[in-house]
Amino acid sequence: MNIPFEPVCFGYRINIHLILEYLAFFIAFRYYVLLRRKSKDVISTNNRLSIILGAALGALIGSRLVGFLENPIMHISTEHILQLLNTKTIMGGLFGGLLGVELAKKIIGETRSSGDLFVFPIILGIFIGRIGCFLSGINEFTYGKETASVFGMDLGDGILRHPTSLYELTFLIGLFFILKYLKRTIALKNGALFKWFMLLYFGFRFFIEFLKPNTFFVFGLSSIQLLCVICWLYYSPFIIQKFKNAH
Repeated sequence: MNIPFEPVCFGYRINIHLILEYLAFFIAFRYYVLLRRKSKDVISTNNRLSIILGAALGALIGSRLVGFLENPIMHISTEHILQLLNTKTIMGGLFGGLLGVELAKKIIGETRSSGDLFVFPIILGIFIGRIGCFLSGINEFTYGKETASVFGMDLGDGILRHPTSLYELTFLIGLFFILKYLKRTIALKNGALFKWFMLLYFGFRFFIEFLKPNTFFVFGLSSIQLLCVICWLYYSPFIIQKFKNAH
């Protein structure tokens, strides 16, 4: 199989990344529905729907905004405007979704944590989407820098690069089972599981960005890395509390 993987069906070239992206949303949502049926959700159905709507709107805005900030300097043209409208990133989607949820909860007066139920469906959705990123090779800006290491792969341009999508797939598998273990063996407070997910995933993404050929930096960091720092600051009370409990 060649990378980028571009299968042809009935004479039409298939965008495998787009198909897997839609599949990720569908499967992740069905997984969420299954988990909610099996769990004792303390949040009412109406409030849960409002929270999902807030998450969706926040994710839509956040993914586009952070996607734009990855390359904010561009010429104004029809091509670039269309490119901007199609640019998105899961990092902006996650943090934007988080803010959207908090705003929705404030509006409806919901005070209980709501994120734990989303953790494993989100991981599964990202995993499926990252398969699409890997198969798209250099057609998606998720590939790594040139490398002479044993991990180097030709992703479509004849250059051996870090397969950062594969690195992330490996990390997500480990993250899924680690969080499953924590949920099963430790009496976590409501909402703690989601916080651990965000801190660990954003931490991973902060370091993996050093292996990507980013071109726009502020204070020596890419926009994704700056978002990771903002996420850590957002959860700093949780981090401080964990350090205090460790002593």
